[in-house]
Amino acid sequence: MAEGRMSTIPIIDIAPWFSGDIEDQRTVARQLNSACHEFGFLQIVGHGVSEELRGAALNQMNSFFERAVGLKEAATPPDGSYRGYSGRKSESFAYTVGDIRPADLVEAFVMGSEDPDGQPTGRLHTHAPNVWPAGLPEFESTTTRYYRAARELSETMADIASLGLGLERDFFSSRMNDAVVTMRMNWYQRLENEPQLDEEQMALGAHTDYGILTILLADIRPGLQILSDASEWVDVTPEPGAFIMNVGDALAVWTNDYWKSTIHRVVPTMAPGGTPRRSIALFQDGNFDTPLSVLPQFVAKDSPAKYAPTTLGEHVTNKISGGRTFEVPDVQQTLGTRDTSSKL
Repeated sequence: MAEGRMSTIPIIDIAPWFSGDIEDQRTVARQLNSACHEFGFLQIVGHGVSEELRGAALNQMNSFFERAVGLKEAATPPDGSYRGYSGRKSESFAYTVGDIRPADLVEAFVMGSEDPDGQPTGRLHTHAPNVWPAGLPEFESTTTRYYRAARELSETMADIASLGLGLERDFFSSRMNDAVVTMRMNWYQRLENEPQLDEEQMALGAHTDYGILTILLADIRPGLQILSDASEWVDVTPEPGAFIMNVGDALAVWTNDYWKSTIHRVVPTMAPGGTPRRSIALFQDGNFDTPLSVLPQFVAKDSPAKYAPTTLGEHVTNKISGGRTFEVPDVQQTLGTRDTSSKL
């Protein structure tokens, strides 16, 4: 296992935001602005998502991932859409940042935005029908309930982000009225009698997140690491009751890297046959037709725009494809000078 030094990322209590008092809201927004500028990663408390719901979602993960492989594979989408179950070593996230690494050890279950009118052309992958496992009567209802709560939290954080960056209050929310919002359950477990892993092997390879922002619920266990500006891997362990939020590529592009899209990975900390590590990531990727380019207020003579214009959809779909096809995507990266091959 690649060990990193311990991190102290900011913990922000967003409860005052919900008071409606503008000074309280500005205080929370300033804290978010500072955390996203310095780290690109933070922990959120006072979010209002109940312990019962968080625990229920994680328990449903146990019900699904502890099943026999054949039962899990029955929830694999027949059309190749980004939904349902994917097994170990079926993707390599490191490819999305141009780093050629072995396929990841993670198993996953993905659900997300569905199109109320079916599947219009071009929306097969972004608003595809969800694929639910048979024989688990509470899985769909509990997972959907959690998805709605996490999605609402992502929208709240987007409003706080708008205020923190000095933008119109609805700058981000107006770009989320037809949002692609995907939720991915990640299950990391070493198999019994599994041979010693190569040092290049990751549970989830180094990557940035592709869209606007991510809301992560994770077990309070080691494994998650972020890459510092000095290209050192730093351990991040969730606080009890907290969500982790991180900045996605879109926010880095809009702000010309004033906010950081932080590179992160999950190292295989568990012993063969040991307790699995669970996480649930909610990706708020916004409307896919949204223009993605550096905002004028983040450009100056000594700080020219670093990114050419594109769209949210083009960037996100190319990144997803790279990890699934084991090909380096032809996209603009938000890595700066950070080196994902670092073993520090």
